[in-house]
Order: sequence, then C-alpha cells, then structure tokens
Amino acid sequence: MNKKENTLNYPSPLIEQRADPFIHKHTDGYYYFTGSYPDYDRIVLRRAKTIAELAEAEEKVIWWKHDEGIMGSFIWAPEIHFVDGKWYIHFAAGEAGKTPSTNRPYVLECADSNPLEGEWVEKGKINLSFESFSLDATTFEHKGDRYLIWAQKDVEEINSDLYIAKMSNPWTICTEPVMIATPEYDWEKIGFNVNEGPAVIKRNGKVFVTFSASATDENYCMGLLTADTDSDLLDADSWTKTPHPVFETSEETGEYGPGHNSFTIAEDGTTDLLVYHARPYKGYLEGKDPLSDPNRHARVKAFSWNEDGTPNFGIPGSTED
Repeated sequence: MNKKENTLNYPSPLIEQRADPFIHKHTDGYYYFTGSYPDYDRIVLRRAKTIAELAEAEEKVIWWKHDEGIMGSFIWAPEIHFVDGKWYIHFAAGEAGKTPSTNRPYVLECADSNPLEGEWVEKGKINLSFESFSLDATTFEHKGDRYLIWAQKDVEEINSDLYIAKMSNPWTICTEPVMIATPEYDWEKIGFNVNEGPAVIKRNGKVFVTFSASATDENYCMGLLTADTDSDLLDADSWTKTPHPVFETSEETGEYGPGHNSFTIAEDGTTDLLVYHARPYKGYLEGKDPLSDPNRHARVKAFSWNEDGTPNFGIPGSTED
C-alpha cells in the first residue's frame, strides 16, 4: 500500500492492522504506541523518538492472554498510561472460550522505566459496580483527582453507554459510576446503539471527551462531550453532547469508519494530534465481520481549535480542517 504523507510527514496509515490506536508521549523523549492486535490474544508495545519512526519500530509482546478463565480472549483496546512513577495498561478481556459478552476492564502495572523491557504485573479487574459487557476504559487526572471513563452495556437495554467514576488508584474506582452518555441520535445507532472508545483532552477551560458511535463499518464515527473545567465531572448534567458527528467517513480521501481515537502532542510540543483507526474501504472483506476483518489501520492527524474553543478535527485523511 502506498503511504501518503501529511504536512507533519507522518506515514498514512501509520501502522496497518492496529485498531484502537493509543500513543503516549513520555518525558523520556519517546513516543509509546499500542493498539488492538488482530488475533486479540496479546498486548504489544513499540516506542520511537518520533511518531513517524513508530511505523518501523520493533514491536514487543509484553503480555499474552491466559489459556483459560478470565483474561483468556478478546484482548481489546489497550492504553498505556504513566501514573505516579509507574506504567499502567488498561485493556478489556473476555473469558477463554466464551463470547465478547464476558469482556471486562483489566489493568497491568510495570515499575520499570522501560515498559518494553520491564515486568508487567496483573493488577486484576477494575471493580465496576455492576456486571455486564464493558470495555474501552481510559484514565485521566483533573484538579488532583484521577478518573476513569469507560463503555458498558446497560443491563436493561441493548446499548453501550459511557460512565465516569473517581479512582483511588489506577485499577480501583472509589465512587459510584455515573452515566454521562447514551446513544440518542440516529448517527449513534446505525447497526448497533453504541457510545464507546472515550478519549480525554483538556483545553480552553473545557474537558472534552471524544467517543465513537454506531457499528464498526463505514458508519463508525466520532462524537464529542464537553464539560466546564470547574464543573463536577461526576454530575451527568455537567456534560453536553454535540448533536452531530465531529469526525466521520470521507469517501473523497478513502478513509471509512474513523474512530476509537486517542490524543497526543507532535514533536514540536504544541501541535495537537488525533490518533485514530479507519478502514480503506466500505464494509468488510468478503467472508469477514467487524472482528475478523483486520484492516482497521492506525492513523495520525493534526487538528486545530475553533474560535469557540472546541476541537476541529477536519476530514479523515486530509491535512485541511
């Protein structure tokens, strides 16, 4: 596949067949990358001094799924975070031999300065208050408190909703979960009723949470939640959902179903970057389904900010806003 170059000279796609991409820019001068592996049986990491170099960086398997029981299947959407001097990976996993309905959020910890070489310890399952399909946990700090936002199926409805809670440490929530988003618009309900893949960025006096909606074909797209930085993030009324997608399929550029994003900063230390996956075609390969079609490719795109302080992600595959 020919890889196009954008204005920041990042290969496009950056890394093929790595859905749910996550890039962390660390204080050691390295960018760290992880994402869902197509076999859903391992967690991989790579690092490089620049984002472009991640494309060819050596990939290290830092953890394998269990042969039986919990954490035994469907290893999805790992994220790497550095909290209080240690590395943490948040990911979803199901029970061996069972369906993704058994997926729950889990956490790994590494105390080594180099997470590609250090030992990873299983901290276990996050203590969610009710049992149902749950995934895509992300963590962030705000005004001295640590929070978790994740997607979880409503016990009564066939929905994937977004919840938030405070954390006492990177693997334990310490407040009751609060639902901050549920599929309500038509663009969130194509194929499936989905709000998932939350990612947090704080700018301009606001806390923004992007999320992904609908089925993981060309209808997959990104939405946006907004809260004031001084508001109570555990109050559902603090959050406002933008009534339209903020990032969606572009037939012109050939990127379909963009979503499950993360955020990072460019090498210049100032340019905000959207990290996301998208397929290079509509639908799925013949005989494949959303899980077995591996071609959700990791991509990176610079974005800007509107005059009202909201993010302008532009068009997938385009360097223009």
